[in-house]
Amino acid sequence: GMQARLMSQALRKLSGAIKQTNTAVIFTNQLRMKIGVMFGNPETTTGGQALKFYASVRLDMRRIESIKVGSEVVGNRVRVRVVKNKVAPPFKVAEFDIMYNEGISKVGDILDLGVQFDEIEKKGSYYSYGETRLGQGRESAKDFLRASPEISETIEMAIRKQAEFAGISNADDNQLGEDRSE
Repeated sequence: GMQARLMSQALRKLSGAIKQTNTAVIFTNQLRMKIGVMFGNPETTTGGQALKFYASVRLDMRRIESIKVGSEVVGNRVRVRVVKNKVAPPFKVAEFDIMYNEGISKVGDILDLGVQFDEIEKKGSYYSYGETRLGQGRESAKDFLRASPEISETIEMAIRKQAEFAGISNADDNQLGEDRSE
């Protein structure tokens, strides 16, 4: 009702100023369940339809699992789905680790993409790069890559070369962040 009307008025006024100042605005929202929905998605976002309309990019982020070291939770595995995109192809999906006190895990990305591009071999729970055994289990392999940045960099360069060869350029789809903290 009232909140939706206010959002619509505010976004109408803000959109011009946002464009003129070349500013990125990020809104976070919550999901609510619609009552009595038989068909379609029962989830909806609060605040009316204006935000959905004015947004250039909408991302649906969901935690898919907790990352634990022993019994302590140290981060989350997240799946992000592009729900709307006016500036690039929509409906892409990405999975990555968000570690507490660290942010998005670059070594986690290197490990995942290394397996995807066949640079890193995964047999059961063991990860290896050529003759080098990275570790048993995902966290152990990430720790190894963190401890040996030269191997991590070699794998990253091989992934970038393959991604370039596959037609994935940095401008199109920068899967490995340039300036992410390790």
